[in-house]
Amino acid sequence: MHPVIPYVAAAGLFGLGCYGVLVRRNAVLLLMAVELMLNAVNLVFVTADTTVRAVLPHSGQVFALFVIVLAAAEIGVGLAIVLQLYRLRQSVAVDEVRLDSDDEDPAIGADTQVTARHAAPGSTGVTR
Repeated sequence: MHPVIPYVAAAGLFGLGCYGVLVRRNAVLLLMAVELMLNAVNLVFVTADTTVRAVLPHSGQVFALFVIVLAAAEIGVGLAIVLQLYRLRQSVAVDEVRLDSDDEDPAIGADTQVTARHAAPGSTGVTR
């Protein structure tokens, strides 16, 4: 089999993953598109390993194993972030996430303000 076929398939998978990252608004689908791109890179590593085995034995397989471990860690952290985002916003749409918001802490509440002044003994330092 010619090594061109897996390279073209990997390029197609990577392009499809890039399209998914750029177009998708759902955070879970965004993570799936990133996984598709990582799997395309794994295909390139394994194909390169089989074509140049005489120069560097099994290096592509080792790199592919590292990418698999990285993908597992990325999914664990990414899904934890998505779950927390859903708990706070009741939506996983990435367009609705404001990274520069000055929202108050929802545990404290909008009508409560924590001050950084020196509180009198016995007081909590929270004013209402």
